[in-house]
Amino acid sequence: MALGDFTFVDEFMFGICNDTYFANESDRLALLDFKNRVTQDPLHVMASWNNFVHFCSWVGITCSPSNGRVVILNLEGQKLVGSIPPSIGNLTFLTGINLVNNTFRGEIPQEIGRLLRLQHLNLTYNSFGGKTPSNLTHCVELATIRLGYNGLIGRIPDQLASLSKLKILELGANNLTGTIRTWIGNLSSLYALSLGLNNLQGTIPDELGRLSSLGFFQLYGNYLSGIVPPSIYNISSIYYFSVTQNQLQGHLPLDVGITLPNLEIFAGGVNNFTGTIPVSLSNASRLRIIDFAENGLTGTKPGNLENLEDLIRLNFEDNKLETGKIGDLSFFDFLTNISALEVLGLSGNRFGGELPNSIANLSDKLKIFTIGRNLIHGSIPVGIGNLVNLYLLGIEGNQLGGTCLMLLGSFKT
Repeated sequence: MALGDFTFVDEFMFGICNDTYFANESDRLALLDFKNRVTQDPLHVMASWNNFVHFCSWVGITCSPSNGRVVILNLEGQKLVGSIPPSIGNLTFLTGINLVNNTFRGEIPQEIGRLLRLQHLNLTYNSFGGKTPSNLTHCVELATIRLGYNGLIGRIPDQLASLSKLKILELGANNLTGTIRTWIGNLSSLYALSLGLNNLQGTIPDELGRLSSLGFFQLYGNYLSGIVPPSIYNISSIYYFSVTQNQLQGHLPLDVGITLPNLEIFAGGVNNFTGTIPVSLSNASRLRIIDFAENGLTGTKPGNLENLEDLIRLNFEDNKLETGKIGDLSFFDFLTNISALEVLGLSGNRFGGELPNSIANLSDKLKIFTIGRNLIHGSIPVGIGNLVNLYLLGIEGNQLGGTCLMLLGSFKT
């Protein structure tokens, strides 16, 4: 009886070990197939992928201590050239793939959809082409999809709508077409949405206003039209807002600095926005960049911005601000409080009057200062020479005199 029990247990344990061996062997063979698809390896990363070293010790590989299966493939920044084989789908315990900043080409294999445990997929800064794999819909644990800076084409696949745990969707800097899908508004956990630098058209869906956890909102460099839905301006968690270089229109909400109190980046240049600059922006005390150049903004100077101590870029070039009256530039007195300012762009507006002497007290970190093509007259203040880090000064198209050329001698070049 005891002998029989022992034999049964022994056979049972042998079966488990046998299954584990073949599963691990499947991982090893899949990795070797991956290695065979690497055509250039200048850092000799693949040299460690050999039969003399257990695959769990290969560069870029992390295995589970409990079952010895591959759970992470991380080859970020290894300057590899090659493609991803379909056999990557055999690494069924993978939770993370990071191939950032290499030169992997070809299509992303649909077999990646077999990785049911996958949580993080990061293939940014490669040369992948083809369409975004629709089979990713099977990877229900996915929290991160980062496929930016490749050559992907086609539409954003509707199959991704089922990925309810998604927190980061980054598809920027590809060649995607079509519209922004309304189902994105149903991804209730989404924190970052990056679709910039594509060929997307149509309007920004109202449904995106339901993304109550959104912090990173990047749609710049597309062909989007219409208005930014008011509901998006009410997502208080947004800190990065960029819709630059589209065909958007409408007014900026007067209370935007109150409804978006966490703003750090607020950019909507090269659009068709009209109306005035919201005074409430001064309430968003974390702002570092405000850039709404090349729009149709009117009204008075940007007001109360002296409270924004972290502001490094303030750009309202090529709008229709002010009316050419004396005193238009009096707000410079307040800009002197912004000690971090590096870029001040006011060219191509209707500012009038004389350049105030307070220019001398602007941030000593100022590198770019443009105020050309306005209605400014008088002399260039001698104190402008205090801006020792200035390397671009744009004052053309005004009626200014003075010793500008001599002053330029004090600037760094």
